[in-house]
Amino acid sequence: MIPLLQNFKTVLLADGSFPEHAIPLSFLQKAERIICCDGAAENLLQYGLEPDYIVGDLDSLSDTLKKRFSPTLFHNPDQETNDLTKSVAFCSDRQWNEVTILGASGKREDHTLGNLSLLTDYAEKIKVQLLTDYGVFVPQLESTSYESYPGQQISIFSLTPATVLTTHRLLYPLEKRRLSSWWQGTLNEAEADFFTIEMTEGKLLVFRNY
Repeated sequence: MIPLLQNFKTVLLADGSFPEHAIPLSFLQKAERIICCDGAAENLLQYGLEPDYIVGDLDSLSDTLKKRFSPTLFHNPDQETNDLTKSVAFCSDRQWNEVTILGASGKREDHTLGNLSLLTDYAEKIKVQLLTDYGVFVPQLESTSYESYPGQQISIFSLTPATVLTTHRLLYPLEKRRLSSWWQGTLNEAEADFFTIEMTEGKLLVFRNY
């Protein structure tokens, strides 16, 4: 069973909207290591913390910070991937295989959608959760049960329309259902202290609010 919040100590901070909610901020404060995606380092410094590493193409990082953090800069100029993906690869290469992503939503909606869609790719290499100011997204690649509470808001997104879903302990059950559009699995609600999503092969994103 996947708890609402997994105690992952490696934090990746993307250059979206900086967290405001106490829960994602607590992950920053308790992190064993913070990896910033390029310009996210500026936001982290304004918050009062310093990055352990800065990863990306470094086009959003000031010359002053490039000089200040030169020993912990990891420049990756590859334009076929975004800075978040580069940072995840950086962690995977070092076997930091449990990662919390913050700051990956807000600002440009196209960036948010891109970051969310990548979670299922990351899940093939590492354990990952993405926290926003409202809740947590996790990728699902096999049938899974989730810690919950009655009334918790749940949304399920299928990235593979051929995937067949069956849910248990949700207010609006799905029975051997394919989701052909992202909206079709949204705005559901938990009825108990856990719920289950059974699936055939494919890729899902599951959102639970705090």
